[in-house]
Amino acid sequence: MGNETHDFMPEMGDQGDPQQGPSWGNPRWLAEVADADADLTAALDPTQMKLAVEAAAKQAGKAADPKAIEEAAADSIRAMLLIRLYRVRGHMAANLDPLGLNDSKEPADLQLEWHGFAGQEDKEVFVGGVLGFDWVTVRELYDTLRATYCGNVGLEYMHIADTEERRFLQDKFESPGETIQFTDEGKQAILSAVIRGEQYETFLGKKYVGTKRFGLDGGESMIPALEAVIKQGGQAGVREIIYGMAHRGRLNVLANVMGKPYRVIFHEFSGGSANPEDVGGSGDVKYHLGTSTDRAFDDIEVHMSLVPNPSHLEAVDPVVLGKTRAQQAIRDDLTKHQQVLPVLIHGDAAFAGQGVVWESLSLSGIPGYNTGGCIHFIINNQIGFTTSPKFARSSPYPSDVAKGIQAPILHVNGDDPEAVTFACKLAIEYRQTFGRDVVIDMWCYRRFGHNEGDEPKFTQPLMYDAIRAHPKVSKIYAERLIEEGVIDSDYAAQQEKAFTELLQDEFDAAENYEASKADWFGGRWAGLNKPVDAETARRNVETAIEKKLFDSLGQKLTTVPDDLTPHKTLLRVLDAKRQMFDSGEGFDWATAEALAFGSLVTEGFGVRLSGQDSGRGTFSQRHAVWVDQKDEHKYIPLVHLPHGKFEVYDSPLSEFGVLGFEYGFAMADPKTLVLWEAQFGDFANGAQIMIDQFIASGEAKWLRANGLVMLLPHGYEGQGPEHSSARLERFLQLCANDNIQVCNITTPANYFHVLRRQMLRSFRKPMVIMTPKSLLRHPMAKSSAEEFMGDHHFMRIKSDLKEIDDTKVKRLVLCSGKVAYDLMQKRDEEGIEDISIVRIEQLYPFPGEPLTVRLKRMTNLKEIVWCQEEPKNNGAWFFVDRLIEQAALDAGHKLRPIYAGREVAASPATGFASRHQAQQESLVCIALDLANCGETAKVTLKRPPNKPKG
Repeated sequence: MGNETHDFMPEMGDQGDPQQGPSWGNPRWLAEVADADADLTAALDPTQMKLAVEAAAKQAGKAADPKAIEEAAADSIRAMLLIRLYRVRGHMAANLDPLGLNDSKEPADLQLEWHGFAGQEDKEVFVGGVLGFDWVTVRELYDTLRATYCGNVGLEYMHIADTEERRFLQDKFESPGETIQFTDEGKQAILSAVIRGEQYETFLGKKYVGTKRFGLDGGESMIPALEAVIKQGGQAGVREIIYGMAHRGRLNVLANVMGKPYRVIFHEFSGGSANPEDVGGSGDVKYHLGTSTDRAFDDIEVHMSLVPNPSHLEAVDPVVLGKTRAQQAIRDDLTKHQQVLPVLIHGDAAFAGQGVVWESLSLSGIPGYNTGGCIHFIINNQIGFTTSPKFARSSPYPSDVAKGIQAPILHVNGDDPEAVTFACKLAIEYRQTFGRDVVIDMWCYRRFGHNEGDEPKFTQPLMYDAIRAHPKVSKIYAERLIEEGVIDSDYAAQQEKAFTELLQDEFDAAENYEASKADWFGGRWAGLNKPVDAETARRNVETAIEKKLFDSLGQKLTTVPDDLTPHKTLLRVLDAKRQMFDSGEGFDWATAEALAFGSLVTEGFGVRLSGQDSGRGTFSQRHAVWVDQKDEHKYIPLVHLPHGKFEVYDSPLSEFGVLGFEYGFAMADPKTLVLWEAQFGDFANGAQIMIDQFIASGEAKWLRANGLVMLLPHGYEGQGPEHSSARLERFLQLCANDNIQVCNITTPANYFHVLRRQMLRSFRKPMVIMTPKSLLRHPMAKSSAEEFMGDHHFMRIKSDLKEIDDTKVKRLVLCSGKVAYDLMQKRDEEGIEDISIVRIEQLYPFPGEPLTVRLKRMTNLKEIVWCQEEPKNNGAWFFVDRLIEQAALDAGHKLRPIYAGREVAASPATGFASRHQAQQESLVCIALDLANCGETAKVTLKRPPNKPKG
């Protein structure tokens, strides 16, 4: 039985004396051990079992013949093994497939023959209280196990290490009073919900023939089951549910679970928008949209929201988890996680196939990311588009990946809505009790193709022959309830007629529907708004801080508690910081960042920083967390500031999942500065779906603002292809309609101001910052104390460090990032007086207006150069080229910029230090139009024409 046996010894110690184990002479000890379900075969020593059976036989008044007792002990061991195997593998014989097409063979070890009981069905065996039996016939034991573990619900739970969790689930399944039981009224409610789900899809199919809707047809049992989550959850303390799901059944959930008005959905089907005309945005197809609403059961109101999602099926998973964590923080529910519940609805192929599913599951027990358990509901259509399960995964179930976090899994037959509803009720009870993820795997089918215009018989003819011959869920369940006497023969037809009439009324009302307002800025977002125009989106606000706060933060950032023994190098770092505050000079990147975080916290904002090495910083620059060198307890200076909250987390080695989580957190809480930091900037590649589908386009598609900040280390230091470029060009290609901000900043103070600007403006936009590596400690990349105070603010362009009269400038070199310092240093070494180097600190929205102002002052300008470290097909060149030209034209210069940088390349950077150095020297020389570049540099890059273009 493999790894299911590893924990039996500690558990047995819990049943009696820690050294001696259970009381062998007590005939009830079997039930005590079985209750925790240690590995019973290892526990059942034949000699000890013989003593227990003998004691039980005496209690029952049976003959104590030694040979009979020995045989009975052997029978007991075999019976206990049979029980154990049903607990572990009974789900593999459960009745799960409504179509009866699943050809998996039942394990041989679930048969009586395998255990030596063939022909001995009437024999009595001793099981010591397990399943409620002392002595039981083999037949009754077998029938009980089959009914318990092989019905319409199959339970996988023996992979869970925690004894209490296993005992909880075991009790629910093995106690008759805890199994699937509903009142007549409850059964009628379940049937009515199934009928609503079916008739809604039928109505849409008739009114919008051939229109894609990705209907739930075949999986309608999910509707009453999700309602049970709301009702049961409300009784268990849940006050908010956050849903994420892909396409299938989404419109049904919106209407019949969340209560989105039918007329609004019909209006959208007809090509209308659910938002006022003046809202703007691109919109999205209706099966991607979200909503929020409130529903009450038993006078308990639960707020619900469905997060919008793209066609990348599971990309919404971490977003839901991040939003849930934020809502729990807002509700002060981060200790118990009882009030806010995440529910993720998956397809079978996507759950098994998408890596972000595991990235999301893996967050479930990690401090800083834990949400107290998520309910995962798999709509198991037994097909993915045109792909059968045997080609879609290497494991028996789509849910098998969830075993990695020891989540219990309830497999359930979708043709039995009572069983599905029971599974969901048990899931919410388990989640609220243990704060852990749980999975419902509902086996059903897809009555039509991948979408309603698809022909599925091209690839699965036999499956779709079976589906077309298969009755609907409501018909199967209604006939069952008629046989039980719960409803009469007219009940279902009356329900269908009444609901169809309601849908027709709503359809008629949809023609005149007009949205009165959009729901952008309610609740936590109250007081924020959408920028009214592009100029508003670009504007700066006051971001400087008072000297009193500046000094106070300096004290906090440099004071070591008496009970902390810091690393000796950290003490030197703190001494250097102390010197900065004493002298007012030399402030570095990390100190400026800490000042930004600390000032925001003091002003009442939250700050949440997350990344793979964020506590220390990838380059040992941040030291937000101080670790005691004797006992490893941690001290975080910014946590001890008043008013706001500071959090910093070293995340799992995940980009897609963690970035999605932080996006979801920022979606829910605009009053917290949420930052995700890549270990190296190019690692964001692993989260490209999140960047493309959510960060860059979410506001336009779904009217959802977001203030997430991405910190991406970027800069050519000779560290090779993977540690040089954060792929600046990709972010710039996504820029349009003031959707995001992209910065490449060169001074600590400017970084300080842009972080504060992010929170102090009246709107939120995602921001991407190409953070430095060498500039973290570069002698030229320093700021003075006065730059954090007074009338200083974020500068979208930064002037040359050397004061050059604009009227004397003949060649203007524009750049961003650390290359500016290479250019300035080389220019000054050469004694050049007519070249000015101006840094573009914010690449998007592009600072065309201040650049034009500067260019107008350069009355003798002959050439404009764009210099970058990246290859020509990377970096900012193709983005800024025409923008710079337009700014020059607006300033009266008919000049096109000249390119100075690395030539086009398939790889972002060379891996050879000597070649890197030669390339760097060459691009600097070309930008400055120097003749004495050296032979190596000359041949490294092509020199552009030494004349202005235009």
